[in-house]
Amino acid sequence: MAPPGAPSSSPSSSSSSSSSASTATAGSGSGSATAPTQSRILKFVPWQSSVTADFWHGLANLKLDVLRLDRRPLQIQGFFAPCSHPRISKPLQLTYESLSLELGTESPASDRNRCPAPGTLYNTNTSDEFNSIDRDALMNEETAKVWDDICSGRAEEDSNLLNRFFVICYADLKEWRFKYWFSFPALQFTQAVKHTMFQPASDYFTAEESLRVVSACTAWRTSPLTTCLSFFLLHLSCDGVTVRPLSDWEKCQGSFQILLGFYDPSHLPTNPGWPVRNLLVLAAVRWGLKNVDILCWRELQGRTDLRHCFVTSATFEEFGGIVLPENTNAVPKAAGWEPSARSVDLSSLMNPDMLAKSAADLNLKLMKWRSLPSLNLLLLSKTKCLLLGAGTLGCEVALRLLAWGIRDITFVDYGKVGYSNPLRQPLYQIKDCGRSKVEAAQEALKTKCVDVRAQGHQISIPMAGHSVSGNQVEETFDNFTKLQTLIEEHDVIFLLTDTRESRWLPTILCAAAEQSKIVINAALGFDSFVVMRHGEGPFNSTQDGRLGCYFCTDVVAPTDSTVNRTLDQQCTVSRPALAPIAGALAVEMAVVVMHHPLGPAAPADQAVSVTTSIDQPMGILPHQIRGFLAHYAQLVVSGIAFDGCTACSPKIVSEFKARGFAFILEALNSPNYLEDVAGLTDLLHATNSMSLDWDGEGDSDLGVPDMA
Repeated sequence: MAPPGAPSSSPSSSSSSSSSASTATAGSGSGSATAPTQSRILKFVPWQSSVTADFWHGLANLKLDVLRLDRRPLQIQGFFAPCSHPRISKPLQLTYESLSLELGTESPASDRNRCPAPGTLYNTNTSDEFNSIDRDALMNEETAKVWDDICSGRAEEDSNLLNRFFVICYADLKEWRFKYWFSFPALQFTQAVKHTMFQPASDYFTAEESLRVVSACTAWRTSPLTTCLSFFLLHLSCDGVTVRPLSDWEKCQGSFQILLGFYDPSHLPTNPGWPVRNLLVLAAVRWGLKNVDILCWRELQGRTDLRHCFVTSATFEEFGGIVLPENTNAVPKAAGWEPSARSVDLSSLMNPDMLAKSAADLNLKLMKWRSLPSLNLLLLSKTKCLLLGAGTLGCEVALRLLAWGIRDITFVDYGKVGYSNPLRQPLYQIKDCGRSKVEAAQEALKTKCVDVRAQGHQISIPMAGHSVSGNQVEETFDNFTKLQTLIEEHDVIFLLTDTRESRWLPTILCAAAEQSKIVINAALGFDSFVVMRHGEGPFNSTQDGRLGCYFCTDVVAPTDSTVNRTLDQQCTVSRPALAPIAGALAVEMAVVVMHHPLGPAAPADQAVSVTTSIDQPMGILPHQIRGFLAHYAQLVVSGIAFDGCTACSPKIVSEFKARGFAFILEALNSPNYLEDVAGLTDLLHATNSMSLDWDGEGDSDLGVPDMA
C-alpha cells in the first residue's frame, strides 16, 4: 500500500479480458491529436483522511448516552471537495455533522465544498478488540456493498455510493484517546489500468471547447441540485457541452464525445485520485467499456481553471477481467486500507477544566448505562440545593452533591472558619481561618468542580426562643425575608445547623411553601445520628398519614439551647466518622426522593432483610435512619405528622400564613406562644388532669397501701 499522498497502481495478473466492448473516446479535442501513443500504468493517489475534534466529542456523547456497549455499525458521512491547491490534496473529512444520521439531527446541507460520501463506523469497546478485529472480513463486507451498488445500477442513480468508506475505531473516554483506521474500498482489475496521456484540460480542449466546458461545469458545480454529485458525464455534441449524471449514459449515446468526470481530490499533476477506480469498474461492468477519457476536475482556490484540471485516456479490462475470489463469482477483491492505524489524544488539546468536567460526567454516565438506567442526570443537573449550615455536615453534604452531578448549591451560615474547623470540615484550610464560612465554602467547591454554580449567604437564622428587640427587629426581618426567598428559589433544602431551634424557622417556611419542597434533616450526637426527610406541608398533602418533621416528636416548643454552655457544649462533639456517614446518607436519601414519582409526598418504606429482593432501582425510601456507631447499627423508622407540632402542624402553618413575620417575631419573644397556638398547652393540661385522676383512684384498686 502506498503512503498517503503517493500514487498507487492497480495490481496486475495473467488474466485476460473478454470480447471487445464500446469505447468512449475524445473526438475533436485538441489533446486527442497530440496525445502520446505509448501506454503506461496509471497510478492512483490514495484518499487522505481527516477527523475534527468535534467528531470525537460527538462520538463520545453518542457512546455514553446511546450506544454504551452496543457494537452495531454506525452510518456516518464524510465530506470532501475537489482539490483546490496545487500542492495539497483534499482529504475526506469527518466532522460532528458526520454523525447526524445517528444523532437524529438534521443532515447538513451539501454545497460545493461539502460533497457527501457514505460511510460506516465500527466502534469497538476495548483496545484489544480494535487490534484483533478481522479487517479482511470487514473489507469483504464493505466491498460487497460497493459491488452491489454498481451491479444493481444504484451507483448510477446516486454516484456518491462509489465513494463508500468505513472506519474502525476505539474510544478511550477516560483518557480521551482515540484509535482509528480508515479504509476506502476500491474494486480491482486483474491487470493494471493503463493510460496514454495525462495532460491539462486546457491543452486537451480547443479554445472554443474550453469555454463551453467551463460554462457547463460551473453550472453543474453551482447548482444546489448537482453540486454534491461528484461523478458525472461530460457530454460534447454539435449543440454544445453539457454535464449529465451517470444515469444519462444511454441518453448520451451517439454523441460526438463523452468523457467521464469526477471531483478529483488529488493534487499531483500526473496522477488522478482514488475515487476514479470504482468509476472505471462501473464503466466496465455496466457499459462494457475498455477505453475512456476521464476529466479530473480540480479547482484553484475554489475557482474554475482548466489549467488545473487534467484529462487522461485510460485503458482497462472489461467485466470479465474483474478479480473474483477463487471458486466463486460473488464479490471482487478490493484495496483501500490506509497504511496503518492512527491515534489522537484530545486531552492535550482540551482545556483542563473541560477535562475535569468530562471526567466527572463520565462516572455518572457509566453508572447510568451500566447499573442504573433510570438515573435522571438531567434532573440532577437542574436541581437547586440549599444547605442551611456550612459546618461539619454542610461540607460533607456539599461534596456528595457534587459527586451526584448537582451543580446548583447555595450555603447559608453566619459563622466564620475557626482553627478547629479544617480537620473536620473538609472544605476549609488553615488559611481560611477568620473568613466567612459561606465565602470560603463556595470558593472551595469551585476548586473541586469547575462548572459548579455555588453561592453563599451570610444570614443569621431567626431562632425560636432567641428574643429580639429594638434595632434587632429590622435585621431579623431582613434575615427572615432572605431565608424565605432562598427557600422558594430552591428545590431541596438540607437542615444541617448545629442547634435544634435554628431548624425551626426553615421547617415552617418549607411547610408553608406553595410548591412542595424536599426537606432533608441530619443531626449528630456523640456516636449517634439521625437522617430524615420531612413530609409535605399540611395544605399540600393529599394523602392520609403524611410524614412528620424533625419537631413532630416534641411536646414542647424549641428554646434557646445556647445559653450557659460550657466549653464542651460550645463545639460539636461527635466521633469524626459520624458526619461523613450522616452526610452521605442525607444526600442518598435526597437523590432517591428526587427520583420517586411522588417526590416529597412519597410514603415511607419499611426496613427489609438484605436477602430480600426489592423492586425499586435505587432501593427503599425510608422516613428516618437512626445510626448508632457504638453498635455499628442503623434503624429504619417512620412517624406520621403530629397534629400539635410546633413547626408543621396545620394550626402553626395557618397562623404563619395569616400573620407572616408578626407571627415569627412573637414566637421568638414569647416562650409559650408556639405551644399555645399548636395546642400543646391544652394537651399538657389535659394530661396533668388525667394524671391527677389516676393518682386519686389507682392505688386502692391495685391493693397498694398508701405511702403517706
